[in-house]
Amino acid sequence: MIEEMRLRDLGVIAEATLPIGPGFTAITGETGAGKTMVVAGLGLLLGQRADSGAVRAGAAQAVVDGVWVVPEEGPVAERVAEAGGALEPIGGGRAELLLGRTLTAEGRSRASVGGRTAPAGVLADLADHLVVVHGQADQLRLRSAAAQRDALDRFGGEPVATAAAAYRDAYDRARAIAAELAELTRTRDERAREAEDLRAALELIEAVDPQPGEDDELAARAERLANVEELRAGAALAHAALSSEDDAPDVVTLLGEARRALERLTDPALAELSDQVAELGYRAADLATALAGYLADLDEAGPHELAVVQERQAALGQLIRTHGGIDAALALARDGALRLAELEDDGSRVERLEADLAEAQARLDDAAAVLTAARTEAAARLGAAVTEELHALALPDARVEVSVTPAAESASGRDDVAILLAPHPGAEPRPVAKTASGGELSRVMLAIEVVIAGTDPVPTFVFDEVDAGIGGKAAIEVGRRLAMLARSAQVIAVTHLAQVAAFADNHLTVLKQSDGSVTASSVRALSGAEREAEMARLLSGLPDSDAALEHARELLALAHPGH
Repeated sequence: MIEEMRLRDLGVIAEATLPIGPGFTAITGETGAGKTMVVAGLGLLLGQRADSGAVRAGAAQAVVDGVWVVPEEGPVAERVAEAGGALEPIGGGRAELLLGRTLTAEGRSRASVGGRTAPAGVLADLADHLVVVHGQADQLRLRSAAAQRDALDRFGGEPVATAAAAYRDAYDRARAIAAELAELTRTRDERAREAEDLRAALELIEAVDPQPGEDDELAARAERLANVEELRAGAALAHAALSSEDDAPDVVTLLGEARRALERLTDPALAELSDQVAELGYRAADLATALAGYLADLDEAGPHELAVVQERQAALGQLIRTHGGIDAALALARDGALRLAELEDDGSRVERLEADLAEAQARLDDAAAVLTAARTEAAARLGAAVTEELHALALPDARVEVSVTPAAESASGRDDVAILLAPHPGAEPRPVAKTASGGELSRVMLAIEVVIAGTDPVPTFVFDEVDAGIGGKAAIEVGRRLAMLARSAQVIAVTHLAQVAAFADNHLTVLKQSDGSVTASSVRALSGAEREAEMARLLSGLPDSDAALEHARELLALAHPGH
């Protein structure tokens, strides 16, 4: 709710503070005192276009500040944080939000949100969550079809909410299946080519049958076979040096002789050396055996083995070039079968998706019909309730209808919702904004707000001259309904009728003072005798008239029995 608003040099108001608070606040004052400047100032705080003509004559700038009490969490807090502003916690999950707007005489405008400078657009964003203003045909909250549908859905309560949730689930499922089917159909040729390429790749890998590390082994084997004669000569020379079959001395023989010579000696100091020589003999014999095996392997390599190895390398090389390596080819062989099975199942998938879509569409049709029926039933009740309210607001012949007609499918259903007004018998119901006059429009909107009160997420309603063109009993009914609306929301009304102001919980008056050259206005909260005098002035223009004062007291007693 709005807790307080401060105005400086706005219109005829030099400086004023409006302590608003909860419930129903009525703002009265003499003609020309600046009551409409209160609504204009509020409009500036809600991001409306700034007009330099609103700056008080002779002043450099006009300033409007507002203090709101808002939840610490929620869309308002989130938008303030996005703008770089901050809330001031006050306990109970609530916080104070400071909004400001400065307008210079040259037409420049600055806004502040939560203590930080921000674009005026941020104020407009916050306005959707904070305040609804109903002026003399200058703003109609339910001007869009979507807003009227949302109002009907809120009024419809649980039956409409349940039907809308079921429809949205069915709508989302049908859309998801349709999107998957469309994507599958769109990429069918591409997926067929992918399947063909993948099938060929898997067949080649299977035919080649690569083994992990095989390319490295083949490279080493090819290198050996290409230099087989040189390798054989070197290995044979080394083998002969270690262990020769002819009478030439070799390492193994010489080491054996050295070991036997040492063993014949009795000096203990030579025993360790004898063991070391024996070890060298064993190792030399092992090396000779290994070289013999190497030479035997070289002898087994036929003249065509190099060609066989090179042919295998060529086959592996094709896989390596295609896939980047044997490991990658093996990974494709391992995982590609699953992907190929998926691609080859496209035909069956299309059939399954088409069947799923048909089923989902049938469920969507059923859900849409249920939602339309729930809205139609709620529309009849809403139209009747608003019509009844209008009869008590000096529009005895008016009739409101809420039509629910077929519309293009959307996430919100298949319905267009329109609030229609027939101002007199025989008139064709037409959209409210096009049918109602200024005074009628305000009363129609008041009637709608009263009927859907308690279901609306907006916490504050402002009515500017909602009582235009009425008086007497109708004015009392307007006041009574503003008080009813104030049970579930904060209500601010600018009025010139005592019958309306009598029902307010908080009565503010805009006072005009003149020194002959400058007119200035300020705002004052009224109670007791001061309020009775202001009510008498509204009734008769004579604040000191005994009859008017008595009438004022009667009105206050009617509006607040027991007080």
